[in-house]
Amino acid sequence: MSAKILVIFLHGIGASGSQLLPLASSWRSTLPDARFATPNAPYLRSQGHQWFSVEGNPLSPDRIRTVRGAFDALINGILKTEGFQEAHHRVAFVGVSQGAIIALDGIASGRWQIGALVSFAGLLPPQPVSSDSKSTPILLVHGQNDRSIPAATSTSAAMQLRIAGFKVELDIEPGVGHTISQTGARRALAFLQKSLA
Repeated sequence: MSAKILVIFLHGIGASGSQLLPLASSWRSTLPDARFATPNAPYLRSQGHQWFSVEGNPLSPDRIRTVRGAFDALINGILKTEGFQEAHHRVAFVGVSQGAIIALDGIASGRWQIGALVSFAGLLPPQPVSSDSKSTPILLVHGQNDRSIPAATSTSAAMQLRIAGFKVELDIEPGVGHTISQTGARRALAFLQKSLA
């Protein structure tokens, strides 16, 4: 049976797609009609992979703009392989940390209109937010004790995205650091079920 939805996981800096396979596996029973993709980011670093360089100012708008082509090419390749080129509304991005940043950029820049986006411990790069993708529902999950990317960045992102017309859900988790908690994973799974139904 062909998959009805496609969930693309986007890992954090210095990691690899395979590190998100356990999360994908844990979601299979709840999303039996889904296919899961866990690609590696296109750029190598001393350990693992990265979506963009963090040398100097990692959130410079120019820094992120220069890697958009590589991100879009990777996603388009996955959509073609999985047969979802004409079904973006049945595709979800699930990003973690740097993977969440590059996913949010894809939506906020108006380049990607998809079925859902989940951001774990991410932030919205400094840029004007386009309303072109406002049909994409967004869930921002962030640990209140995150010392790598403060939770306030997700609160700020939610406000910016809502002003641009996006439907955004925000979940700041008490006692959680820079990670995906079991509660956060369950929250994301329920959000995907609802958004992609």
